[in-house]
Amino acid sequence: MTQAPSRTGPRRPGPGELTLLSIYGPRGTVDLTVPSSATMAEVAQVYAAQARLDRVLPLHTAVGRPLPADTTVTAAGLASGSVLIAVDPTAQPARHGGARRRTPATDEPGLRPGALSALWCTVAAVVALLAGWCTAQQPADERTLPVVVLAVAAFLGSLPIGPLTAHRIVAAPAFAAAASFALAWDPAPERLPTVVGAAALAGAVTAAVGRALNPQSEEALRVWLVVGAGWFAVAALAAIVSLPPQVAWSVLFLAAVLAARFVPMLAIDVPDDYLIDLQRLAVTAWSARARPTGRRGRIVVPPELVDEVARRGARTVTAASVAILVVVLVSGPLVLVTTDLPLDRIGARCLVFFGGAALLLAARSYRHPVARRLLWVAGVVSVVEVALVALDLAGEQTRPLATGAVIGIAAVLVLVAVVVGRGWRSAWWSRRAEVAETLCGAFAVSSLVVAVGFFRQLWEITG
Repeated sequence: MTQAPSRTGPRRPGPGELTLLSIYGPRGTVDLTVPSSATMAEVAQVYAAQARLDRVLPLHTAVGRPLPADTTVTAAGLASGSVLIAVDPTAQPARHGGARRRTPATDEPGLRPGALSALWCTVAAVVALLAGWCTAQQPADERTLPVVVLAVAAFLGSLPIGPLTAHRIVAAPAFAAAASFALAWDPAPERLPTVVGAAALAGAVTAAVGRALNPQSEEALRVWLVVGAGWFAVAALAAIVSLPPQVAWSVLFLAAVLAARFVPMLAIDVPDDYLIDLQRLAVTAWSARARPTGRRGRIVVPPELVDEVARRGARTVTAASVAILVVVLVSGPLVLVTTDLPLDRIGARCLVFFGGAALLLAARSYRHPVARRLLWVAGVVSVVEVALVALDLAGEQTRPLATGAVIGIAAVLVLVAVVVGRGWRSAWWSRRAEVAETLCGAFAVSSLVVAVGFFRQLWEITG
């Protein structure tokens, strides 16, 4: 046996031929050229001598299958370019992150982030936003103490202290947003987009601080950053150009509707090293060219890594769905309220209606139940808002008829949903739903031109 690279092809060697092997072990990687009749014990002895080990280690395949010492290279089915692992049975597996002190989460199993802590932090965030709104209604000289309390709560919530940090740092930006909203409040309707944009920016900054101090809940904090910065950018641009408030609310509503379609495409990010065996390609030139044949040459990804990618994508989709719901709940009613002129009102109502329908249809493609329900709520709220506006516009004589029509349509939709059942998962219903979702999205985008007043201005110029 000699340690010399060769250019033998990837086919399995016959009797008397040579085989190229790469052996990973405690002292690094060694490339060996061995006869096909050599046993695993002889290969292990040569590796121990080349790696200067004090003992011979047993060999395993790349997928962890042990190779008996009396098995030859040909009998083991090893081709040129195969990778073997020299395992030290006495070595203790290294713990991830090294030795660390025990945290309260490990000392007290009852204090671990779970559904109850997530619900508690959600309620705390909602209460903080309500506190910010109530503080904004007070006189300016009485807002100081509540604003300071909210800001201190946001700062303490961003600190990586305690076992429930993963959920607390996600709720902390809501306290900062509430404090900024109360501090920048102005009752003028045209300044409301800027006030809410400043609150969103404060939440994004707090999320950035929490993300820098603690890597937990990175997906939810990243959503805070994107939504907060985007909201502030839209509001600031509308204020700089002196656009009416309906423009900012309409753009935010449409962005939330379109995000429901594109978020699943961006949520799952599979690292390249899960798809390409980079370590094997980097061993030597000949091992990169010698591709083994058969099932032993495939890339093996541990199930734990696959589960982590799936969990990370699920957290991103859930956080994005919460953000979509919040944006729809805030911008939807304001689109209908701030639109004054009759022609613009038609576009605003079409935008909210078709946007809600697009959200309902987009929810069908979500496999995560929480995200799907959040989109359902967003879509139903949007459609109900338009229905309430339609009932309000109906006169006293036609209001009972309009109410009966709305109830009848709702009953028909419920009946269709029950009859269809699981039919959305069939190919026929899936194609129809895809076409309907695309049409609703196209109508929503077209309605934006009318809702913001651009179509009316063109009409006035040309008329």
